[in-house]
Amino acid sequence: MKRAFFLIIMAGVFMWTACDKDDEQSDRFRYLTGPVWVSDSLLVNGIDAGGPNGLLEDFRGDVDFREDGTGTFGVYEGTWQFQQNETELIIRSDSLTLLPMNTLFTKIDELESNSLKISATFPNPIAPNDPLLLRLTFVPK
Repeated sequence: MKRAFFLIIMAGVFMWTACDKDDEQSDRFRYLTGPVWVSDSLLVNGIDAGGPNGLLEDFRGDVDFREDGTGTFGVYEGTWQFQQNETELIIRSDSLTLLPMNTLFTKIDELESNSLKISATFPNPIAPNDPLLLRLTFVPK
């Protein structure tokens, strides 16, 4: 009986130590932090806004969501975190001065190993009661 108990304890210890930290990470976390993403389309109200002088020009290029919650988002550096059961993404950067609390609240429309699509609203400086609709899509680099 003692021997069986000892074997059960040893098996439990083995299984506990064999578990990798990656097992605790969700697929969505691994999809987001695995690749460096590159912008595919950056739209405001359905119109390209990623070109020169476009509202989303500074989001163009590489986006790197690091596992420690920091990242680069085009020319911005800051932090990110999941919200609402990993269906929303919050990006904070001191450079996002046009946003309340320097924070961009986004909805994750698609997050797969080969596609990241997010949407958000942005304050409209011309019509404050009519926010701009952002749609940002990325593919792995």
